[in-house]
Amino acid sequence: MTNNQPNIIFILSDQHAFNVLGCTGDDIVRTPHLDKLASEGVVFKNTYTPSPICVPARMSLLTGKFPSSQQCWTNSDALSSDTPTTAHALGAAGYSPTLVGRMHAIGPDQLHGYARREIGDHITDWYGGSPYSMGVLDKAQRPFKESLVNSGPGQMSYELLDREVTKQTLIELDAIADARGKGDTAPFALSVGYMLPHQPYVADPDIYAYYDGKVGPPTLARPKEGENTYLAWWRQQTGLNQITQEDEIRARTAYYALVETIDIEIGKVLTKLDELGLSENTLIVYTSDHGDQLGQRGLWWKQTFYDESAKVPLIMKWAGQIPVNETRSEIVNLVDLSAAIVEAGGGPELPSADGKSLLKLAKGEPVDWANETYSEYCTDGLLAWSGGRVLQSRMIRSGKWKYNYYHGCPHQLFNLETDPDEMVNLIDDPAYKGPADLLKEKILRNWNPDLINEKIQAGNKEKSILKAWAQSVKPADKFKWETKMDDNWLV
Repeated sequence: MTNNQPNIIFILSDQHAFNVLGCTGDDIVRTPHLDKLASEGVVFKNTYTPSPICVPARMSLLTGKFPSSQQCWTNSDALSSDTPTTAHALGAAGYSPTLVGRMHAIGPDQLHGYARREIGDHITDWYGGSPYSMGVLDKAQRPFKESLVNSGPGQMSYELLDREVTKQTLIELDAIADARGKGDTAPFALSVGYMLPHQPYVADPDIYAYYDGKVGPPTLARPKEGENTYLAWWRQQTGLNQITQEDEIRARTAYYALVETIDIEIGKVLTKLDELGLSENTLIVYTSDHGDQLGQRGLWWKQTFYDESAKVPLIMKWAGQIPVNETRSEIVNLVDLSAAIVEAGGGPELPSADGKSLLKLAKGEPVDWANETYSEYCTDGLLAWSGGRVLQSRMIRSGKWKYNYYHGCPHQLFNLETDPDEMVNLIDDPAYKGPADLLKEKILRNWNPDLINEKIQAGNKEKSILKAWAQSVKPADKFKWETKMDDNWLV
């Protein structure tokens, strides 16, 4: 460990749409703490998730690999415990990386390189392990119509979990400051994992009241896409065809209130850093695992490649190293952020990683950047909301183009320069056959959907045994936070 290694604070929320932030242009939401962080650092405007679903996105953040490279595709897949992660790399560089809160890892390895973990997650450690109930909000936390029907002012346990995460994070920072006062000069690496603003779309009544009447219905109508598309099936499967505009407005209002709520929690952490004098030579990163479509084009949650789902906010601050109050328009990915954190900490590069460090971009230094990235979304048909469907899909964003490949279904091609709202699918227009063919070739290069399907189907047979084992043996959960049904209610 060298004396010039920075402290690292990595803050990760869940399901924060990139455009619901004051610093990215929303003039309704109140996010003063994240806006201040942005004014003190750099905002990346085109950051994509490696997968618009929780587990593979988060595991990709750890490994710097796309889901297909790490063979962790779905929310029921476990990341191999012998796969090196950013936490391993920071540990190898001399840090003692600590995680407070959410990781959303499946399986016996609930550390994946972290030296210590506090508070934990709301879910079981095991596939098929002990379930949890949100009482009156059950199903509202998942992609079902209930998340819109059962929305509005109230309380849900995810917010209570986040409060505990903040409380423990402040304790960790106090301990670090105390150690500094006793002569310990070692830099720290602290990851903070939050649940909000993930649905249920239920928010504190007072904060909800502020947004009531200010947040309108979705502005983008459902495009003409054909009934044989994956997205048409998805709407039918999840009940999105049955909701009302009143449901949409109420859920959107609650989401805005949840974004303000998570900003308040993050603000407590950032304020404590400053109060304890721990901001000096500290790299602070804020991002989310994926976005939320919030009703645009008749879609909610994540699970698609539209920007509202596949793009995430990314803010980086490092006083003296990263410029202040600047934006970056380059196309980047969370796997590139993984590489940047490792580089900043002086850790060894993760072998076979797909990401390329964006640290020089953040610093404003010259760098040859491809302005091209991928995102992958696969299902194994095992989770209730998947309808038993096994899907392989992949997106490429290359310059102004975005190509969405849905195996066995019609594809999508968008020109984001002339159609930033992704409303005009050019895939069948002969005038765009050239770019479409090139992008499709890139998508399928080293990514074989038939082979992935075989691996997922084989994995399903293995997971059936793991699920039966967990349900029979009932292994202990070491990092499961207790969810209480009575903590969930609607006004």
